[in-house]
Amino acid sequence: MKTRQNTIQFNFIYIAPITVKLSQDRCDLDVKTNSRKHHTELFGEERLIVRRGQPFTVILTAFGPQSSGLTPLVSCVSAGPLPRKESDTKASFTLSDSTSETEWSASATSDPSRKTVSVSIASSPNAPIGLYSLEVDQDGQKTSLGQFILLFNAWCPGDAVHMRSETKRQEYVLAQHGQVYRGTHKRIKGSPWNFGQFEAGILDICLKILDDNPKFVSNADQDCSGRRNPVYVSRVLSAMINSNNDRGVLVGEWGEFSGGVHPGVWIGSGDILRQWAESGPVRYGQCWVFAAVACTVSRALGIPCRVVTNFGSAHDTDANLVIENLYDEDGKRISGGDSVWNFHVWVDSWMTRPDLGQEFDGWQTSDPTPQETSEGVFCCGPAPVKAIKEGELTKKYDAPFIFAEVNADVMDLVQLSNGEFVKFSGSTKSVGRFISTKAVGSDDRHDITHQYKYPEGSKEERQVYEKAQHHNKLQQRGIKLADNMIVGSDFEVFAVLTNNHMKARTCNFLFFARAVGYNGKLGDGCGFASDKVEVPSGEERRLSLKLDYDSYGAAITSDRLIQLSAITVDKQTIDFCKAEKTIVLDEPQLEIKLLGEATLNQKVAAELTLLNPLPEPLQDCSFTIEGVGLTDSKPITAEYVAGW
Repeated sequence: MKTRQNTIQFNFIYIAPITVKLSQDRCDLDVKTNSRKHHTELFGEERLIVRRGQPFTVILTAFGPQSSGLTPLVSCVSAGPLPRKESDTKASFTLSDSTSETEWSASATSDPSRKTVSVSIASSPNAPIGLYSLEVDQDGQKTSLGQFILLFNAWCPGDAVHMRSETKRQEYVLAQHGQVYRGTHKRIKGSPWNFGQFEAGILDICLKILDDNPKFVSNADQDCSGRRNPVYVSRVLSAMINSNNDRGVLVGEWGEFSGGVHPGVWIGSGDILRQWAESGPVRYGQCWVFAAVACTVSRALGIPCRVVTNFGSAHDTDANLVIENLYDEDGKRISGGDSVWNFHVWVDSWMTRPDLGQEFDGWQTSDPTPQETSEGVFCCGPAPVKAIKEGELTKKYDAPFIFAEVNADVMDLVQLSNGEFVKFSGSTKSVGRFISTKAVGSDDRHDITHQYKYPEGSKEERQVYEKAQHHNKLQQRGIKLADNMIVGSDFEVFAVLTNNHMKARTCNFLFFARAVGYNGKLGDGCGFASDKVEVPSGEERRLSLKLDYDSYGAAITSDRLIQLSAITVDKQTIDFCKAEKTIVLDEPQLEIKLLGEATLNQKVAAELTLLNPLPEPLQDCSFTIEGVGLTDSKPITAEYVAGW
């Protein structure tokens, strides 16, 4: 099987009193030493596999004394079929005294005999992962020195997947065997699974999964650049482990298993991945198989990963955070989309979330089982486990769906003969029980429910649920104002609507403006705009309202106050949202200028200037001025009868 290649051209300048004539047979990639230092020796010694942000060494053999001058070597690194500096898939550098911890760099030393040169090459801790080739440009002649694969590095502090604990790195990156938990919350049973990420050929298949994903096919440059980010890679894997929108790894099936393998027969990922590489989507998988294969691929690529089982796992199809069980008057279940699974299995991957903030770093949940679409694709996550626990459902990706899996309420409803539904039972504690993963360093079950949610029935748990209910809907993000809103000017204001629902929503968007007094008494209307908008999941829409002086001038009082109200109505879900803001219009600036020098106990004249901002003349105006010790304790008024 051939794997697409990310080409590297590595150029360096080495100054030494020897002539280095390079060829591939004179370059030793020192696979054994580099693999040991990079924790990749389990892949074997057939080729060089290293982790990013950490130096590796190649040894060049030189021959013959140099008669005169210096031998220059110039270099650059590139990744992907269309490397570009703008995409961070191409970088140039020269040899330095030492390697850098933050960018591609190289340094070199020669042995005492001057017959070999050891070149230390350090990759950026943010470099895209993948297959690279190493080339040297010497006096205009390019020489290929071999290939290497670059992976994420949990041992590198600068890498987004860095883990501090060595025991956890051993478990979540290097361990090839694990436990997958199934059953019910009253009878939890662990089954062994062979992840086998270091088996021969598996890493190549994992890279092929990345190269076969639709994002690479549509824009290879952008996709290769995105592979520096474990959030991006995890989301791609969530989509590619199932085959619903592409030729992904596994076909999901929960009924008829003819023409394939029953999901319960699989005990490891290797056979599945090899079969996919040879002949396409593999029949069949269910949640624990999807998750275990995703764990294999993640660990192979260097992303710390664990398999997680949630007992009493909700599947909330309408994203209202409530599982609605519907019955007729005879007690028969009415088919509906919502359900609660005895158990459901997904993966957590360890990484930082610079897109969300440090408080959301750590474990991120991804679910490769095809249940609902996200951005039009059957994938789910990664969403921070911390965001799930705190009910922060606006955090990417797919937090509402995952929150419902572990914390939805259950409601039992009976449909009466007149069509009305009446609640007769329910539970707030049956979803999200005994959330389990394999313990670090042993085959014991580790309960991690506390990482996902507060104790059931606790004050904190109910508060988080109520907060999540508030967030998981169409939400008025507010009303945005213009910079300069002076009486007499025309200006524009905007109402902003965000859809935090899992699916697109269509609603009527209304925007009102009315004059109001300081005591809250509403006056006449002075502006209105409306629109019917469709808001995709996670996106926002704006509705503008232009306020002309011709409309508000006669309506406002001397308080110069206008009340803005934005209302959305989703008739399908009977969902209403409202945002309100009262604005005060600015007055024009009054300028005061002294005409002469101010002297104690002497009169001085002052000039008062006001620029009329209105599109009409001011009539019968006056200026009034007063100051302690300046106006004999009474105001001075100067009338300006003519209009201006």
